Parts: sequence; C-alpha cells; structure tokens
Amino acid sequence: MVLRAGGDYPELMTDIFDVIADGTRRDILQLLLRRTAEGDAGTSVSHIVADLGISQPTVSKHLKVLRDAEMVTVREDGQRRFYSLAVEPLEVVDDWLVPFLVDAYGDDAPDIEYPVAPLPDSAAHAAEVVGRAAASAKHVVATALKRLGA
Repeated sequence: MVLRAGGDYPELMTDIFDVIADGTRRDILQLLLRRTAEGDAGTSVSHIVADLGISQPTVSKHLKVLRDAEMVTVREDGQRRFYSLAVEPLEVVDDWLVPFLVDAYGDDAPDIEYPVAPLPDSAAHAAEVVGRAAASAKHVVATALKRLGA
C-alpha cells in the first residue's frame, strides 16, 4: 500500500477507478458477470459485440484496457479468445470501500445481493473441507486458551 494525500489505499486503486469510469467497460464487466453467473466459462469477443451492439475494434480496445488492469482473463482457443471476469482488483476496491459504508450506515447497512455462479462440485467439496478444518482449528485453539485461563 502507498500512502497518498488523503489516506492510505492500494497503489493501483486509482487506476482501477479510471478503468471502471468508462461506461462501455462497465457494460463489458456487467456482461461478463452475468455470463459467469449463468455458468459460462468465458465469453467471446463476437458475443460481446453482438450483446452490446458496439464495434469489434471498440470492444477489443476496451478489453485490452481491462486485461492490462487485470480485471479480465483471456483464454485462447484457436483463433478465438474467451474473456472472463477477474474479481481480485474489484475486491481490493471493495475492501477499501466497505469501511466507509459501515461507518455511514452502522448496523443499518443495506444488504447487497451479488449474482453468484454455482461452484463446481469439486470446488464446493474443497470449500467444505477447508471450512471444517478451520472450524476444528478454531475449536482446538479456543479449548487451549480456556485451559490456559486466557
């Protein structure tokens, strides 16, 4: 993190705001989010062109900006490229922004629903295993602390 005038926030966050400031890029991100929620493993440039009704060169220009900002990933399949949403940069913004919402709303913060794609069975199983291991570790630590009188 880099300290800037006005606060402490991630170095690349300004660039992320610049990227998402453009309406066409926001439309592309929304489309990729929707397609991910529908279970698609990537969206072709031609699908983006058809869905958004903008030219292929314009879509390609905006996808390059999104790729450079690491907000999308690309998978090549022969001559075709399939784009998917990469949420990590937006999570940085979210992590930075949430304390402001909590401070502003306190316990009355509005619930935000996010469209979530179902996890593949293997990922769901892995998440369950990790969750159980974390719960077990928490129990062991809590028990040890009780025995120590802490």
